[in-house]
Amino acid sequence: MIKDALATDAPADPVDPATAGPPLVVAHDVHKRFGHLEVLRGIDLEVRAGEVVVLLGPSGSGKSTFLRCINHLEQIDAGSIHVGGRLIGYRRSGSRVHHLRPREVTRQRRDIGMVFQHFNLFPHLTVLSNVMEAPVGVLRTPKAEARETALALLERVGLSDKASAYPRQLSGGQQQRVAIARALAMRPELMLFDEPTSALDPELVGEVLATMRDLARDGLTMLVVTHEIGFAKEVADRVVFMDGGRVLESGTPREVLDHPTHERTRAFLGRFL
Repeated sequence: MIKDALATDAPADPVDPATAGPPLVVAHDVHKRFGHLEVLRGIDLEVRAGEVVVLLGPSGSGKSTFLRCINHLEQIDAGSIHVGGRLIGYRRSGSRVHHLRPREVTRQRRDIGMVFQHFNLFPHLTVLSNVMEAPVGVLRTPKAEARETALALLERVGLSDKASAYPRQLSGGQQQRVAIARALAMRPELMLFDEPTSALDPELVGEVLATMRDLARDGLTMLVVTHEIGFAKEVADRVVFMDGGRVLESGTPREVLDHPTHERTRAFLGRFL
C-alpha cells in the first residue's frame, strides 16, 4: 500500500485564473526509489488545463521518472498524483489506498498520451495502421471512423502522404511525428513528452518541435521533458527546473531561463545560453 496517498493539498503555482483552466494534474509529495536510490524526493507540481509545462534539469534529476509516474508506468512509493480529479494507479477504501487492477490502470491511461524518446512504432504496420491500432483495439472505435480520424491526424502532423508507408521508410523525425499522431488518436486530455527530440539528428529536430508548437497553440495540455531551451522560451507557459529528485525552481520562461534565482539552475543553463 502506498504511503500518504490521501494527502492531496499540493501548493499551487500562482497562475492567473483568467488565462488558465483548473488544475488537470496535481502531484503532491511524490517519492520514488529504485532500491537504495531515491529518484524523486517529494515532488509538488500542478499543471492547469491548457498549460504547457517544460521540465528541465540534468540527466538523473528525475524528470523522466516523474513523467512515467504520472501515467503509472512507474509506481510511486509515497505521495499522490491526480489527473482530471482521478487518483492515478490507486483506489481509496475507507482510510486506506490500494493498487488498482491492471485493467483499471489501462483505462486511466486512455486519457494520458505519451511520446517517448524512441518512437516504438509497430514495424509490421503501415503508418495509417499504427495510428488506427489503439482506437480500434482499445476504444473499439469502428474502423471507418478510426481511419478518418487517423488520416486527419496525419495531415495535422504533415504526413498525409506517408499513410501507406512503413516505419522503416521514414526518417526519425517523421517517425516521431507518427508517434505523436498515434498518441493524439486516443483523444487524450494530457500529453506527456519524454525528450521527444533526443534520439533525432539535429536537422530533424525542428519538424518535431514545429508539430508540438502547433499542439500548444491548439490549447493541448502538455508536460514536456526536453533540453530544447529555445522551445521552452517560445512555447512554455511555465518552466520547472529539477535536480536531485526535487523541484528547485518554477516560474515563467522569463523568470527561470532569463533570471534564475537558484545557483544550480544558473550553472545548468550556463551550458546552453
